[in-house]
Amino acid sequence: MSDLTFTQRFHAFANPARFMALSARWLWPLGTVSFVLIAAGLWFGLIVSPADYQQGESVRIMYVHVPMAWLGMLGYMVMAGASLVALVFRHPLADVCAKAAAPVGAVFCFLALVTGAIWGKPMWGTWWVWDARLTSMLILLFLYLGYIALWATIEEPVRAGRAAAVLALIGSINVPVIHYSVVWWNTLHQPASVFRVDGPQIAGAMLTPLLLMAVGFTFLFVTLLMVRMRSEVLRRRVRALLLATAEA
Repeated sequence: MSDLTFTQRFHAFANPARFMALSARWLWPLGTVSFVLIAAGLWFGLIVSPADYQQGESVRIMYVHVPMAWLGMLGYMVMAGASLVALVFRHPLADVCAKAAAPVGAVFCFLALVTGAIWGKPMWGTWWVWDARLTSMLILLFLYLGYIALWATIEEPVRAGRAAAVLALIGSINVPVIHYSVVWWNTLHQPASVFRVDGPQIAGAMLTPLLLMAVGFTFLFVTLLMVRMRSEVLRRRVRALLLATAEA
């Protein structure tokens, strides 16, 4: 009985009408929090925090680059997780969430590559190297684009959702490759310096703006995801009405 109750609540929470009502109330608070955190992070990162003794002023790119890379991977995991739920549980909003997360995650992934290239020019002397971390991140961008293209190619939403979900799940193998690439291979990209077993290997004056930016952009990701999900729900409602009118 408890499992049945949980299942019922699980599906009730994903009801499109209930989602539209809840998201309408949360959009402005989430957007406001993201704006405040990002503004604080930029202030600490550009004004308060010192220049690095090795990287100089170029270290400030880190405050944007690291959150972009984090959200590029998080967006794909949200997409893959929602795709799994859509395939297994036929959740009403699962493929909506997966489809909505793809463009948002793709933008963050692209910005991670761009900001990484901007940082790499003064540090490595080149805009791009076929480093394991960079290459696997580029593959992630191609997976995003392939997922988006698959949705655009197949007109029928159910078939498109299933095909795209399979692609998303297969591509999710690349996410741990990105994360552990600096451990598995000898790469130019620096290893993890924040989430380590022995604690962050970064000065507090630099860690504060980095965390503010990471949390702020995470809230921004959630806000944009909600906006796109709401747009997709409305688009599907319009499509259903048009089909019903055509049949009538």
